[in-house]
This record gives sequence, structure tokens and C-alpha cells, in this order.
Amino acid sequence: MSNPLILIPSRLASTRLPNKPLALIGGEAMIVHVWRRACDSRLGRVAVATDTAEIADVVRAAGGEAVMTRGDHPSGSDRIHEAMMTLDPDGRHDIIINVQGDLPTIEPESIRAVFGPLANKAVDIATLTAVIRREEEKTNSAVVKVVGTPIEPGLLRALYFTRATAPWGEGPLYHHIGLYAYRRVALQRFVSLPPSTLEQREKLEQLRALEAGMRIDAAVVEGVPLGVDTQEELDRARAILARKIPESRIV
Repeated sequence: MSNPLILIPSRLASTRLPNKPLALIGGEAMIVHVWRRACDSRLGRVAVATDTAEIADVVRAAGGEAVMTRGDHPSGSDRIHEAMMTLDPDGRHDIIINVQGDLPTIEPESIRAVFGPLANKAVDIATLTAVIRREEEKTNSAVVKVVGTPIEPGLLRALYFTRATAPWGEGPLYHHIGLYAYRRVALQRFVSLPPSTLEQREKLEQLRALEAGMRIDAAVVEGVPLGVDTQEELDRARAILARKIPESRIV
């Protein structure tokens, strides 16, 4: 039996969209939308990990749990590790799910999907991916691709992550969705490792795990949730949530 803990790292330091987690969507802060969707996954306890009192306050005002963390963390993985140790020092939670705080359109079903690959005890970290359907995304370096081998329908074993167009030849390309489910021991190992060569070259933190020999499997889902980094994306998220468009139809 597993006992997941869902952690949502959130901070205000966004250069392209100031105060992003507190931006209102339908009258509620974006971070609250993400928290609600994580709760709706019904996988387990949910908390927001932040270094900002204003973020903690809006989450708590909505009825959520928030934990304060240091302000000098280099990544969300380091932040959720500190939050895990604060909230669960005795190790009751064996799976830690990292949901990014700027995904207000993430579907609860997608959060549940990231838990699935960990049914295989050989998997250290689980993540999500979706088939790329827009041609321009195939060559867009901002769209991270999963290079993986299919091991069963709807499931890939990740061999590499890249900003390049890969793999070569006929067949689908896969858009990586930055949602992760770690075994507790895998998260502890991951944050103890120094940044790796390919991680630094591609600017992709998950390559550190692969370079260290850790196994990452990716569940294939239908839609890519909208990540909000700009005012244009915020406006789009507001329109999507106002119309309640299913994630699978977001393009």
C-alpha cells in the first residue's frame, strides 16, 4: 500500500509574469486552482510549499495546507524535499508527487495518471507525456521531448529528455509534461546528487536522474496542460477555465 503526498512548489520570483501564483483566475488565485485540482485527484494529502507568506495565506484562506520553505532553493525538487521533511519527518508518505504551481488547467485524472508507473517496483520516478500533434512544437526548443521505448500501451520507459527534435525517423514525438511522482528514497537520492553534465547542457533537471542510473517511466495522457508564464497564457487560462474546456481539447 502506498501513501502519497502531493506537494505544489510555488514562489513569486517570475520575471515574465510578476506575482504569477497570486494572479486571479475567475476570482481565485492561480495557486488555489492548482491546489483544488490536486485535491480533486483524491490521491492523498496536498500541501503548497512556498517561501512567500502571501502565497501561504491565500492557500490557507481557501482551506488548504501550506508549508514555508527556504528562499534559496535552486529548484522545485529541492523545495518539495524540504517540505516533505518538515511535514513528514517520520516517513509515513512513501510517494511524493510534484505538481507545478503554474498549471491551473491540469486535470485531476492526469495527476492520478502520474502515480500509475510506480506500480512497477523498478521505477524510481514517474512522469507524464503526450503525443505532439502540432507541427511547430516538434522543432520548438521550449517543448521538451521524451525519447522513450514503449513497454506497454500508454507507457514509455524514458531513455532521454531533450529540447531537440528526437528521435529521428517515422513515428510519434512525445511532449514531456513536467509532473513527477518520486519514491521517497528516489527524491532523497536525487536532491543529494550534484548537477550533471547533460542536465546543465540541456537545462533539464530530470537528466540528472537518468545520468545517475535512475529509472523514469512516463504515462501517456491525452492533453498537455497549459503552463502559465506570460500574460497571454494567463488570459488563455482564464478563457479555458471560464469555458471549462476539457484538458484533452487544449491546443
